[in-house]
Amino acid sequence: MPGLSIIIASADGEHFYAALETAAAAAALGRAARIFLQGPAAALLRTPVAFAGDAARRGAGQPDLVSLIAEAMAMDVKLTVCQSGMALIGMTANELVPQARSGGLVSFMAEMGDTDRLVVY
Repeated sequence: MPGLSIIIASADGEHFYAALETAAAAAALGRAARIFLQGPAAALLRTPVAFAGDAARRGAGQPDLVSLIAEAMAMDVKLTVCQSGMALIGMTANELVPQARSGGLVSFMAEMGDTDRLVVY
């Protein structure tokens, strides 16, 4: 079954939230799912994690961003944060959420399977 690889190309919490939902849905269907946060999107996984839409999500009975990250991780969604992006925003690996790893776009692309789907948010 083809996997799903997602690249988040901007520091937009709504896009990241949508990508997490998409990856979790793919994982629920038995597909491998990975997300790469490129460039300034690295800031989305700087602790403490939060975004402006959290209160509205909780008010609607939906998980906030940090809860959705935990749910996705429990489903084996892999999170990789761009090393260059971290340098760009002055972030260190010690500031990453524990579930994420740092890496580069080349290694992320190299790990894609031949039949994997690639989505960019």
